[in-house]
Amino acid sequence: MTFQFSTAARNAALDAIETTVGASPTLEIRSGSVPANCAAAATGTVLATLALPSDWLAAASSGSKALLGTWQDAAADATGTAAHFRINAGATCHLQGTVTATGGGGDMTLDNVSIATGQQVTVTAFTITAGGA
Repeated sequence: MTFQFSTAARNAALDAIETTVGASPTLEIRSGSVPANCAAAATGTVLATLALPSDWLAAASSGSKALLGTWQDAAADATGTAAHFRINAGATCHLQGTVTATGGGGDMTLDNVSIATGQQVTVTAFTITAGGA
């Protein structure tokens, strides 16, 4: 049988993610395949590096938690096609997933996945949804 959790338990688990990662983490937008897990070495090229706001996720509600504030890099670091992301606190990866353009179905969506050095990069959507509804 699959476990099922109350909305309150799911919200608490989601809010714990932001607490664990901490205030003002770094988001790396990268080319290439997503590593097997956060403990694996980073892959691809860092295309953009974003300093996320100190309160970077909205409070969990109805079992999901979405980006808060503006997630933007004024000038991309390198040229390439965005394929995955990593959210880090210092040198520790805490979250990673796929990147697509808006409407593409990735774990995170950008205004444009074809990135050129110096261009502005904006995250248009990012939501974490807890399982066990």
